[in-house]
Amino acid sequence: MTGTTKQRIAAVRRFNRFYTRQIGVLRKGYLDSPYSLGEMRVLYEIAHGGAQTASDVARALDLDAGYLSRVLRSFEKQGLISRKTSAKDARQSHLALTARGEKTFAPLERRSQEHVAELLGHLQPAEQDKLVSAMREIETVIGGTPPLETERPIPLLRAPKPGDYGWIVARHAELYLQEYGWGEPFEGLCAGIVADFANKNDPARERCWIAELNGENVGSIFLVKDNDDVARIRLLLVDPKGRGLGLGTRLVDECISFARAAGYKQVTLWTHSVLTAARHVYEKAGFTLTSSEPRRTWGKDVVAEFWDLNL
Repeated sequence: MTGTTKQRIAAVRRFNRFYTRQIGVLRKGYLDSPYSLGEMRVLYEIAHGGAQTASDVARALDLDAGYLSRVLRSFEKQGLISRKTSAKDARQSHLALTARGEKTFAPLERRSQEHVAELLGHLQPAEQDKLVSAMREIETVIGGTPPLETERPIPLLRAPKPGDYGWIVARHAELYLQEYGWGEPFEGLCAGIVADFANKNDPARERCWIAELNGENVGSIFLVKDNDDVARIRLLLVDPKGRGLGLGTRLVDECISFARAAGYKQVTLWTHSVLTAARHVYEKAGFTLTSSEPRRTWGKDVVAEFWDLNL
């Protein structure tokens, strides 16, 4: 065994000790309940898994059949679960929570939610995103499969790092040419906006966010200073790989929150009528369309629009 392998093993074991302490695995009663973590997982599986059999629960939780049988017998004696013989296979019984079981489980489920919310509450939104993204990465790498499709991935929002400014310009140019036919002058406009920000931004009143999903950039937005009272949103981009996740709304909300904290009285932006998804995000955030005008820009006939939000 190499020294590097030993270090990695030690790191994994250290993380396991840390995480089991965080979620209370070693406590006699999970979340100060009379049930262990294993028993709570069984209750959760029965409550959320539909008409499951004991075999289904054992497979889902990778539990020893003997241990699970003892847990289920205990739950039955307490009146928490019921068994109903399957109409398709008399050898199988479907498990369900009784009314007493639901009454017992509900406050424990709520307490579990509150416990996680408390853990996350000590972190900033960007740190929460980073934590959840890291957890999903662990799940994917160790499990060998990506998380369930029913679970929406949560992109991480972060500050730019080396190479991101170039990506913003390149991805705008590629995507807007593909989707709207906007040519080289548009890329030049993007490059100018990015260069101005990179060379002379005021960190106290201006900000750029990069959205990252599974280590890949999928979005960006800038908030820049127009004057002491007015901030401007620029270069909102959501890559196709990041669409359908509410990312545009999150990026705009970050801008608005930062603008309020920085002391601005208004946020303004310039967009085009053809950008329907972006317009919907702005309208949802409370922006008002204040004026519009037809133009010939980037080789296309467009309608420029100006939107404002009073803070």
